[in-house]
Amino acid sequence: MRDLASVGALGAPSASPPPTILIVEDDEPIKRMLRSMLELEGFEPSVVSTGEQAIEVALREVPHLLILDLTLPGMDGFEVVRHLRSNVKTAHIPVVILSGRHDTADKVRAFDNRVDDYLTKPFNSEELVARIRTQLRHVRENLLSPLTGLPGGLQVERAVGQKLRESGQWAILYLDLDHFKAYNDIYGFLRGNDLIRLVTRTANEALREVGNITDFLGHIGGDDFVLITTPDRAEPIAAALIRRFDIESQLCYTAEDLDRGWLVATDRQGHPRTYPLVSLSIGIVTNHYRPISSTEEVSRIAAEVKRKAKGMPGSTYWSDRRTADDFAHVSGRAHPGASGASPSDLSTAR
Repeated sequence: MRDLASVGALGAPSASPPPTILIVEDDEPIKRMLRSMLELEGFEPSVVSTGEQAIEVALREVPHLLILDLTLPGMDGFEVVRHLRSNVKTAHIPVVILSGRHDTADKVRAFDNRVDDYLTKPFNSEELVARIRTQLRHVRENLLSPLTGLPGGLQVERAVGQKLRESGQWAILYLDLDHFKAYNDIYGFLRGNDLIRLVTRTANEALREVGNITDFLGHIGGDDFVLITTPDRAEPIAAALIRRFDIESQLCYTAEDLDRGWLVATDRQGHPRTYPLVSLSIGIVTNHYRPISSTEEVSRIAAEVKRKAKGMPGSTYWSDRRTADDFAHVSGRAHPGASGASPSDLSTAR
């Protein structure tokens, strides 16, 4: 394994950032008490007063957990939960109800709407913190990728299934790193993990730059990701993501490898082999041009367009534009950044 002293750092290893908790409460004394208590316990709380604000912030920031009052001005807590659970981006966020409503009927209705816990006011602070930590642990262990913190394989499958059941148009981007195994063999799995986290960061940056607030990003596992958006945003997101990844990934190599433009690794027979620098291939599947009705069809088309992207040098995206009448045409865009062009030389190819 290579000496990494000269490799540009993506950032020194550090403790995970504190979990973010969105407090949805219109009573000022309770808001102040909850914020102070959660800060002392090591959380990062933010506070809103209405259900409408809660949905806006949840979609924009995707907090780790919500503490939600049922009685709010305007939209009530039940409606907030319904909106969160119906959106693929926020469906996994645990919701803890903290309410002055003690009736069993309210509690049953809340759990029927898929809240995760229910406490009544007045509440015990130690019990609330214990319940919060339990919910966060459950999500972390069962729903999120431990490496990236993104929704994991099961949540991705549910998100794709939900889009297929909806009546609107969608586009699904399948992201995959090229030559990642060679990079891992040379630099080690810890640096490989850094590269996977880089995909997460640049994908989120691309979504903030040109995506919709409701777009979904998930981590299937390994170096495979899924991003769900609308057809008009799919190619702008892919282009922005590739541009950012090709620039920022330069920090992942030694100066020698970067100047040379390729990697040298030993194959299983002990012979030296050269590999290109790691690039990003993106396949785009959309129902914009023809109906798509099953996850099996989505998976089959995704495999086709990813093969097309991987057949091009450097970081590339390919979009399936075949119609029901013309099922033989696949078009695409290519960004040859990894093959030697400067990041500003973004070009397209058919």
